[in-house]
Amino acid sequence: MARNLLKNPSGEEQLDFWDLTENGGNLWRVEDMPGDCGHDFCNEEVTKYFATSFELCLKRQVIDLLEEGYSPDQLDAQPAVTVEDWFCGRTDCGCTYQMTSCLLDENQEVLQEYKHGPETLCPEADCSWKQVSHTFSDYGPGMRFISFEHGGHDTNFWNGWFGVRVTGSSVTLDV
Repeated sequence: MARNLLKNPSGEEQLDFWDLTENGGNLWRVEDMPGDCGHDFCNEEVTKYFATSFELCLKRQVIDLLEEGYSPDQLDAQPAVTVEDWFCGRTDCGCTYQMTSCLLDENQEVLQEYKHGPETLCPEADCSWKQVSHTFSDYGPGMRFISFEHGGHDTNFWNGWFGVRVTGSSVTLDV
């Protein structure tokens, strides 16, 4: 199985390793599964998630693939890159979720980009944990970095952490 290149994908180390690109409302927070008005997760090993607030919260990691031990030749062979994320809403408040992942060259210029959302989750509908997944291919030689950013906010603008919840994120290379 390919290794996850994201560090701290589920909040076990609070917000370490994440660049908080938007930290609105009451800021990002890590909570224990399933949380207030929450849902059980499909993997018992995942015990925490990141919670967003009433203004936009986004967090990002940029992975240096050479630092991670990949050679230029391996990367120029254009291995499949898979990004995955899990997100859910609360049963008492609507929220939005978004995710953007980019394959970047040595100057961190975009070679290929994938965007999911913004997607709105309504508490009246099924707001249990959902997975989003995308595999990049045929992006040309030169990939040296991968950017992964996700987050959202609640739709009622309630004080606290009523926005989207994210956990279990991953970025893998098929080398």
